[in-house]
Formats: sequence, structure tokens, C-alpha cells
Amino acid sequence: MRDDPSLRGRPLAVGGRADQRGVVATCNYEARRFGIHSAMATAQAMKLCPELVVIPPAMEKYRIASSQIMAIYQDYTEIVEPLSLDEAYLDVTDSPHCKGSATLIAQEIRRRIVDTVGITASAGVGPNKFVAKIASDWNKPDGLFLVRPEEVDAFVAALPVKKLHGVGKVTAEKLNRLGAQTCADLRGWSLDKLQEHMGSFGVRLYDLSRGIDHREVNTSRERKSISTEETYTPDVPDLAACLKLLPDLHEHLLGRIKRANAEKFINKLFVKIKFSDFQQTTVECVGYAPNIPTYGRLLETGWARASRPVRLLGVGVRLGDTEIVEQLRLFDDSLDDATTP
Repeated sequence: MRDDPSLRGRPLAVGGRADQRGVVATCNYEARRFGIHSAMATAQAMKLCPELVVIPPAMEKYRIASSQIMAIYQDYTEIVEPLSLDEAYLDVTDSPHCKGSATLIAQEIRRRIVDTVGITASAGVGPNKFVAKIASDWNKPDGLFLVRPEEVDAFVAALPVKKLHGVGKVTAEKLNRLGAQTCADLRGWSLDKLQEHMGSFGVRLYDLSRGIDHREVNTSRERKSISTEETYTPDVPDLAACLKLLPDLHEHLLGRIKRANAEKFINKLFVKIKFSDFQQTTVECVGYAPNIPTYGRLLETGWARASRPVRLLGVGVRLGDTEIVEQLRLFDDSLDDATTP
């Protein structure tokens, strides 16, 4: 919409083509009014809105915009926790900018994003991560919402339970069935009752329903895995055909690993399979170098679990602490040396 004014005001989505089993990556607010959302099949989105314009992703454009936005954040504080390409938590408690006002900092950041990147941004200001995140969604698009410390209690009490961090659709439905529609309702439950119905997550719900969130802004988010996957049209008919697709997936994965400088962190290899009936399985093993023969064996194991046509294939690696991985590699090498004639 920024780069093509003719798209403004029209229902617009970024994603894959409907005739290739594509899905919606994101969409504008005009499209959301039709019930379209991210991860929805493009074909379904087109049924909801036949006038929907679908354009393919432009990752290089997003990377440039992301770098510009993150650089703006860093001008105000070094304590930045990225959540996505353009979203992050910022701890500005000790920031010297804008007379120390978090609200003024948020206003200035939003102005700079418009001037530098050419897109609007929304912000939430609050005393902790949970409240700030909820507040950031309050006045979208292009808005700012402030929740002062003394306002947290009343603000959170009125929230539907589905707004709580970690509460998905299934959990929200369960809480609703038990009579908890809002955080005010949850506050009437004892900690023991919450744990009885929700297990260990009950402790978290007890705190969040009261606006309590002690999580600090984490500047060193740990990446757990790197992967690549492809959805195929038509379905891949059998195991032999799946195996022929591995080299392309493997090559793409290696490129992602190299860009992330993650080679020395690899400690497991895995294959993901989604069958034609949408049944999904993942097979993994210990490994430190992604290679086609190992992925082939994992694929054979996974395919045997359903033995039917495949709609999606993925390969990836799990990442661990570099020191531990290097020790494991050294140990493995020592074993190899000891058993070589």
C-alpha cells in the first residue's frame, strides 16, 4: 500500500496463490473486516472476499524496513526485545530521551517510523510487558494507548480472558465454560482452583488476571531452530517422489543456516511431513551437520507413519548452546578415533 497507492483502501493480503494451496501471511484492515486473518488458506480468504487482492511476499523489502525500524528503537534504549520483523518490547525506564516520558518516546518513535519507513505504527505504554502488549492493540491502526500504573487494575479487570498471554482458543473456551469470561471473573477463583483446572498454567493466570507480570525485557532471545518447508500442488504421491524433493529443500536450508551464522549451534536434525488428510508428523535425531542421507532416513520413518500422499515437506535443525554442542562433537570425534583400526 505504501509503494502502490492504487492498493490503498482495497482488501489486500500478502501470501501464496489460492491455486497453489497458499496461505495468507498478513492482510490489511479492509480485508480483516471480511474475517480474513493470517494463516488462513488463500482459497478460503477469496471465498470470504472475492475482491481480495493477493500479492506475493517481498522479503528483501521487509528486511530493509525491519532494519530501519529496529535502528530507531535502539536510538532510545539498548533494552530492546524483538518479537517479529517490526514489533518489539522496549524498556525505557532509564532512557534520557523526551524527559524520561515513555509516552513522549512512543510518540516520537511513531513519527520517525512514518518519516523514515513510510508506514504507520501503533504503540502501547504500560508498567509491564503484558499490559504494554495489550495496550499496543487498543488503538490500531496508527494509535497509541497509555495505561498508567494506577489504571492497571481496572484496565485488566475488564479484559476478556482470551486476551491473556498464553490463552489460546481452546483454553479460552474452557475458561468460558467454567464461568470465567473476564479477568474480573478469574479474580474470584482461588489459586488452588486455577491450578486444579489449568495445572501449572493456573499460577500464571492468577498473576495476569491481576495485571502482574514480572518478565523483564530480554535483549538476547534465543533461536531454537531453523527450517524450510514447501507446500506442493498436487500432493506428492509416494515416498520415492518425496525423496527426490530433498535436495532442493536441503539447499534452501543451508542458505538460511549460513545467513543466521548458526552452523556451530546445530545439535539435531528434523523432518516435518503434512499428509493429504492434514495429519502431521515430525521426526528428528541427534546430528551436527545437515545432510541429505540423514534427512532421507528421517523422511522414510515419518512417511511410514501414514503412508499416503504428502501436501507439505519441511527440513530443519534444532539449535543449542554452542559450548555444549562443541563438547558433544569432540566426544563423538574421540569415539570415532578410538574405534578406527
